Amino acid sequence: MRSAVALGGGHGLHATLSALRRLTHDVTAVVTVADDGGSSGRLRRELGLLPPGDLRMALAALAADDDSGRRWGELVQHRFGGTGALAGHAVGNLLLAGLMEVLGDPVAALDEVAALLGLRGRVLPMSCDPLDIEAEVTGLGSPDGALIRGQVAVASTPGRVQRVWLRPDRPRACPEALDAVKAADVLLLGPGSWFTSVIPHVLVPELREALITSPARRVVVLNLAPEPGETAGFSPEQHLAVLSQHAPELQVDAVIADVAAVPVPERLHGTAAAMLAPGGRVHLAPVAAADPAAPRHDPAALADALGVVLAELDMHTGPGPLAGPVQTRAEPHGSAPGGQETRRSNGWR
Repeated sequence: MRSAVALGGGHGLHATLSALRRLTHDVTAVVTVADDGGSSGRLRRELGLLPPGDLRMALAALAADDDSGRRWGELVQHRFGGTGALAGHAVGNLLLAGLMEVLGDPVAALDEVAALLGLRGRVLPMSCDPLDIEAEVTGLGSPDGALIRGQVAVASTPGRVQRVWLRPDRPRACPEALDAVKAADVLLLGPGSWFTSVIPHVLVPELREALITSPARRVVVLNLAPEPGETAGFSPEQHLAVLSQHAPELQVDAVIADVAAVPVPERLHGTAAAMLAPGGRVHLAPVAAADPAAPRHDPAALADALGVVLAELDMHTGPGPLAGPVQTRAEPHGSAPGGQETRRSNGWR
């Protein structure tokens, strides 16, 4: 089965996985493990385990689309109410924490819950050790900038994040995650919290090397809007620039962005040119959900956009491992700079 690996965390990774499962059953999520807030942070501090929240969300995104999968998927996402010790904890977080303690292996614990939810894909941590994020931030009153630590602190800082790194300094990658990246046909980075969910993957040395050297197609999916805190005021091209700053050797085959979220397409094309592989392209498409309460990607539209991107790459560089004709719904289209069209057409499944 053709394989895709999505790297990220939180709601952004959930959106990517929801799109990918429409294209292939062989989907692996590689998930950040630096969360230190909420239920995940409490379990991490009390038990010394990997923070389970982002892992739980990825499992729920890939749960089987049948009565059993939907029921278990809803249950693992359920949070206890009230004011007692369980208040705020998600059932899936407690289940994963218990399995990690019983089995002594986070990958085995994830595979057990995956079987319970009927996953045909897999969810893996980017590292089997809990990590911390540190950041250099300007605009907090210090002329030389300030150092802040912790995912929550970085995500919510009123300052401007300049760069991030991980502690411990050279974390070990999860071996199964490395194997998945090396064997993948397509690798996706983003969308998601840029400094705390997306960029951390290129800060794990073995994982960065695997991303750079993998023969897979590499695709970056940009956010729909800057996030308050870590990327406040960022343009689409600034997101790409800071990713390149943290992984200068990384080349990608495509950048997907929502057409309405790119006010100056020429700037995005110019910034992307520095990190696009030969034959790579920027693809602007309507991938945002209609009238959302908060900006979020529409899984069907994102799946269509990815299909178009891979079909276009095949036209320029030869058939890729995921290529194949499929009928998708027609949409109005128009031209974007660089000859990219914001259309949906035959893609791959």
